[in-house]
Amino acid sequence: MKKIYNEYINNELKLESWQKIGIICLVIVISGIFGWIYEFIFYYFNSGMKEFYWRGANFLPWINIYATGSIMIMILTKKLKKHPFLIFLIAFIFTGILEYFTGLVMYELMDGIRCWDYNTEILNFGNINGFVCLRSVTFFGLSALLLIYIIVPICAYLSTIIKKEVFITFSITICAIFLFDEFYNLIFARLLNLPRSSDIYKQIGIKYMDYYKSK
Repeated sequence: MKKIYNEYINNELKLESWQKIGIICLVIVISGIFGWIYEFIFYYFNSGMKEFYWRGANFLPWINIYATGSIMIMILTKKLKKHPFLIFLIAFIFTGILEYFTGLVMYELMDGIRCWDYNTEILNFGNINGFVCLRSVTFFGLSALLLIYIIVPICAYLSTIIKKEVFITFSITICAIFLFDEFYNLIFARLLNLPRSSDIYKQIGIKYMDYYKSK
C-alpha cells in the first residue's frame, strides 16, 4: 500500500484503462453516498435536532452533485497531489461555482423550485442568493482532501490486489445501480408517470425533505 501511495502522490502510478474506469465508478458511488450522509446529519441539526429527513431524490442514499463535484476535482487536480492547499483552493472555488450555477439553473428551469436554500439554514455566512455559502464550499474543499488523499488511493490500491474481472464487474455494477436509480427518478418516472422515491417514501412514513418554493 505504501509503495502504491507514494507512486500515486508522485504521479508515477501506472494504471490500465480498466483500473481507471473501476476507480471512477467507485468514486461516483462513494462520493454520492458521502454527500448523502453529510446532508442527512446536517439537516438533522438544521431542524433543531428534532427529526431526520431523507435527502436527495433517489431510492438509494446518494446525491448526484457530490459525485459530479468529485469527478471534477479529480480532473482539475490530477497533477497537484503534492500540493494539498492548492487542491483545497481549487475545490473551494470550483465546487462553489458548480453549486451556485446548478442551483440557479434548477431554480430557473423548475419555476422557482430550490433543492436547497441557504437563506433558511444555519451557518449560512457568506450566503450568495441562497445557492452557495462559505460553510458549504469550505466543507467541499476539506472533502476534496479526503477524496484525493484517502478515497482515490484506496480505490487504486484495491484495483491492484483484486482480480481484474472481480474489480471491474463489481465497480461497474454498483455504479450502474446507483445511476439507474438516479435516471429513473430524474427522467423515466417523470416521462412515464411512475412513482418517484419521494412519493413512495412519504407513503410509508419516511420524512422526506421537500423542495423550497420561492418564486
